[in-house]
Amino acid sequence: MISLLKKEINSFFSSIMGYIILVVFLLSSGLFIWVFPETSVLDYGYANLDSLFGMAPWLFMFLIPAVTMRSFSDEFKSGTIELLYTRPITDLQIVLAKYFATLFLVVISLIPTLLYYYTIHQLSNPIGNVDHGAIWGSYLGLIMLGGTFVSIGVFSSSLTDNQIIAFIISMFLCFFVYLGFDYLSKLSLFVGELDSVILSLGIDEHYKSISRGVLDSRDVVYFISVILLFILFAKTSLESRKW
Repeated sequence: MISLLKKEINSFFSSIMGYIILVVFLLSSGLFIWVFPETSVLDYGYANLDSLFGMAPWLFMFLIPAVTMRSFSDEFKSGTIELLYTRPITDLQIVLAKYFATLFLVVISLIPTLLYYYTIHQLSNPIGNVDHGAIWGSYLGLIMLGGTFVSIGVFSSSLTDNQIIAFIISMFLCFFVYLGFDYLSKLSLFVGELDSVILSLGIDEHYKSISRGVLDSRDVVYFISVILLFILFAKTSLESRKW
């Protein structure tokens, strides 16, 4: 599994795709934080990174499916999946290798944004007058959200040998899990406690909770559960091709 994980990571950085994803994410987030007037930190009057953590989920919703769409689709189309089946690793280990390789790229893309954190730390008056708990909580929430989107993307890629179809399925599922339940909870069909239950099924509610700087075990359990669920779906999808 480790050798496959290394191979997947190397494949990202041996092609232009990995670098394009990093550049697009950093350039887009930088524009929203420092340039665009409605979201610029410089226009806020107080130091925070709300614009980063508000826009990052939407950027991830597009960029992560773009990365994961080839995870299995490319293997199916080229026939190299048969080589993976012959290696002494289980289907679950194959899925996990694909998952952690992409998650590594997501974490790498967030590391340069720490420069934004340092900048607002220095720009605040007095220096360091920022809500550190909320910022670190938002980073943790963003990593968990990214991990959830990666699991969805890997699962979507395991369904088809067409990368475009995998991309579309992944984007739809990411959007639905992120905001779909929020919209459903507002329908008149759900009233009373039921609407709050539907709302709690979506990512956005738990992402906002962690972003406040309060680490609630229920939010952590939610993200881990969704990630494990889609990894299990991907494993089952992979196994079904052997039937």
